[in-house]
Amino acid sequence: MKTVTVKNVTLGEGAPKICVPMVGKTAEALCEEAKMLLSVDLDIIEWRVDFFEQVTDLVAVEAVAKEIRALLPETPILFTFRTKKEGGEREVPTAYYFELNQTMIQSQLVDLVDIELFMGDEQISESIQLAKENAVKVVMCNHDFDKTPAKEEIVSRLCRMQTLQADICKIAVMPQSTQDVLTLLDATNTMKEQHANRPIITMSMGGIGVISRLAGETFGSAMTFGAAKQASAPGQVSVNSLRTILDVLHESV
Repeated sequence: MKTVTVKNVTLGEGAPKICVPMVGKTAEALCEEAKMLLSVDLDIIEWRVDFFEQVTDLVAVEAVAKEIRALLPETPILFTFRTKKEGGEREVPTAYYFELNQTMIQSQLVDLVDIELFMGDEQISESIQLAKENAVKVVMCNHDFDKTPAKEEIVSRLCRMQTLQADICKIAVMPQSTQDVLTLLDATNTMKEQHANRPIITMSMGGIGVISRLAGETFGSAMTFGAAKQASAPGQVSVNSLRTILDVLHESV
């Protein structure tokens, strides 16, 4: 499996890297969040721009991105607009979704962009090519907030992301039982051992799925999401607890 390095962080080796979301609604709130995160033990920051009140204004988004980058010059930044259908805060037209992502790719103010799997292969391919030209990595993802698909379907979706040439492949699912959590972990392990040639990120959301956010090094997930202030998805663990547990598990591997 090839690793992916952004700034000084390498995904796909060692303990899962910790990603913390920024969910400020205004430029002022985002800058305060960025300053606060300077003192947090994290590896990557995810700017969840779907929370930003001015997200439909490209000039405003890029202006805030410049401020965040100035405050966090050495921290890898993942730029994410999460659509409503995949658990995000709002919906925008598909054309704008890609215009937003492509604008941020070309700005080179972020290190990674999040692109959802089911947004249309042609526009996805265009965005991935643009990202390669601008040395920005693509995290392709899929979220199911209703259920946990069958193991074969989880593996199939991750393989599809690889086929589309994502740099990192991510899936998050909602468990209805502990068996669902085992299904996600089994799919992760099978993907790692039989199919993955690049880093993958998997998680089972909610309270009973928390184990999946901690055991990535054992089963094959390269990154986990932790909350420094406000969680952006159900089941996120506080960063301090997350680092402690990940270190303990890493030492035993």
